[in-house]
Amino acid sequence: MALEVVDINCDMGEAFGRWRVGDTDDDVLMGLISSANIATGFHAGDPNLMDHTVRTAVQHGVGIGAHPGYDDLQGFGRRKINGTARELVNDVVYQVGALREFARRHGARLQHVKPHGALYMEMAVNPDLAQIFVQYMRTVAPNSYVLCMAGSATERAAIEAGQPVVREFYADRDYDESGSIVFTRDVGRPDAAAIARKVVRACTHGTVTTVTGKDIDIPFESICFHSDTLGALDIVRQMREALVAEGIRIAPLSEIIM
Repeated sequence: MALEVVDINCDMGEAFGRWRVGDTDDDVLMGLISSANIATGFHAGDPNLMDHTVRTAVQHGVGIGAHPGYDDLQGFGRRKINGTARELVNDVVYQVGALREFARRHGARLQHVKPHGALYMEMAVNPDLAQIFVQYMRTVAPNSYVLCMAGSATERAAIEAGQPVVREFYADRDYDESGSIVFTRDVGRPDAAAIARKVVRACTHGTVTTVTGKDIDIPFESICFHSDTLGALDIVRQMREALVAEGIRIAPLSEIIM
């Protein structure tokens, strides 16, 4: 079924002090998206950057999301850290609490929570971790969305608990035949025009071509791309132009998920 409206989310604030990644200023990207996943300090981000990113999101009317990751600043949250499900979720609690306070400071609410990197991938296949995470969300943020992959343990746990859930399509990542993204630490500089075509096809036909050349169905409500991907500005501009040309409206999650 073709989509008439879609959200665009982006991982933001993924820097630390004077350290920066990617080649595009987040402030420029913020005007081109509808939801921001803001780093919360463990894989990237610091208090000053969190404050600035939240303030900028509010100025642009962008939905604010917490983007908690493994406690892995050196590895950018892309290395798995072993721990019990409860220990890992306690790290999430700590990070989401910090981001939510910055949102409150600027008169905004927490629209969503999206785990980052290796933690996101682990939660997708770890039912215990997903369940404890969703139980936390039901307690402290029952009206905030959980962002995840379709078919993941995270999605199943959210649906079973009645937590609002949003499924993502990854514009700048490849897929395998299971419908999972192919996790990589460096995607180089992707072809923005090819990404735009891929996104339009996913929105109009609900399919994506895997790394093995097979087409699979891919249900989603939000398109994700990454601010640290080289050429991120060109990617989002070409995506938006292609979507608008197809008559697909870009809107906040509050207008999409009822």
